[in-house]
Amino acid sequence: MWASPDPFDDYALAHMASAAGDALVAIALADSVFFSLPVGQARLRVALYLALTMAPLAVAAPVLVPLLDRGRFRRAISFGAAAGRAVAVLYAAPRAGTLLLFPATFVVLVLSKVHSVAKNGLIAAYASAEGGLVASNARLGRVAVAGVALAAVPGAVLLTLGGSSAVLYLGAAVYAVAALLNLQLERHVVEPVPPDRWPRRGRMPELAQAAVGTACLRAGQGFLLFLMAFGLRASGRPTYWLGALVLAGIAGGLVGDLVAPGLPAGAREETEVLGALVGAGAAALLASQLLTLPTLALFSALTGMATEFGRLAFGSLMQRTAPAGAHGRVFVRYEVAFQLSWVLGALIPAMFAFPFSLGILALGAFDLVLGGTYLLRPWLRAVRRGATGGSR
Repeated sequence: MWASPDPFDDYALAHMASAAGDALVAIALADSVFFSLPVGQARLRVALYLALTMAPLAVAAPVLVPLLDRGRFRRAISFGAAAGRAVAVLYAAPRAGTLLLFPATFVVLVLSKVHSVAKNGLIAAYASAEGGLVASNARLGRVAVAGVALAAVPGAVLLTLGGSSAVLYLGAAVYAVAALLNLQLERHVVEPVPPDRWPRRGRMPELAQAAVGTACLRAGQGFLLFLMAFGLRASGRPTYWLGALVLAGIAGGLVGDLVAPGLPAGAREETEVLGALVGAGAAALLASQLLTLPTLALFSALTGMATEFGRLAFGSLMQRTAPAGAHGRVFVRYEVAFQLSWVLGALIPAMFAFPFSLGILALGAFDLVLGGTYLLRPWLRAVRRGATGGSR
């Protein structure tokens, strides 16, 4: 990628570094004050910061829209998100054993969401016409997993030798590298869209159903992550279970990235999401009864795969329907909604204590109901068309 003349490869390197920095922060938090606090105190603080993440992104969205649509500011937004995380993590490193870690982590989380919003605009700018947005998104997903894998070993070694602070210093350096890599990105200016073609506030009726499904998948993903973080602690399971289940979810997303681009075009938006949802729901029913590490890992992997399928399917639909010069407003509208869905899903297990097995069972039922909705949607469309035709 470093030697490639393709501008997409340049951005892929920057995204890989960003993902590696996020992974190092996650590793540092595994041995931080979060896990030394009693579950009740940690639950309150995490719930507060999750709630606070919703406000800055909602406020920043109207500012990001014109900058993304004009094209020339996308690199600056991505650079700022990486440089800001480098500064926040550098501030947090010597304070890893104190409660000051929480506001620093909050800043990192918000800037990571800003990076996600900017990423969509940059993919639209650099993706090749032949590959399309689905293949480009899938490739970036694989690159991100590679970044996480590259960061995991040195992060684990530093955690053992120097504790959370050492890992955070490395994370700050990696974010700084990501910022520098953003500086070499090719400039891309988008042709302005005539006002009569602007989607009003970024809303497109053609994306409504797909957006609801993707938002539900993101909410389920956030719910599962924080259910594992708090439920496993409360149930007395070993700490390594959380790491194993998070890795299983990442692996499931990687499988989705590998499989989705090769599926027939007609299967991308329905069959892949349906299959993953039904599989995740069935695995949840089994996992809620057995509560063994292998069954929970299977459920986490299938949930990750379903979420990734939904993300890629929505991206494909959006690429076909959104005007090229209005990608910013469309991306931001729906990405903000998806991020808020993730936060709202995560808030439930962060705020309320309930048995781990009950949470898994509830999430499995949610997956099966959502899968049933996908399965019945073509039939409901046919019924609606028939009713409309009959009335005529």
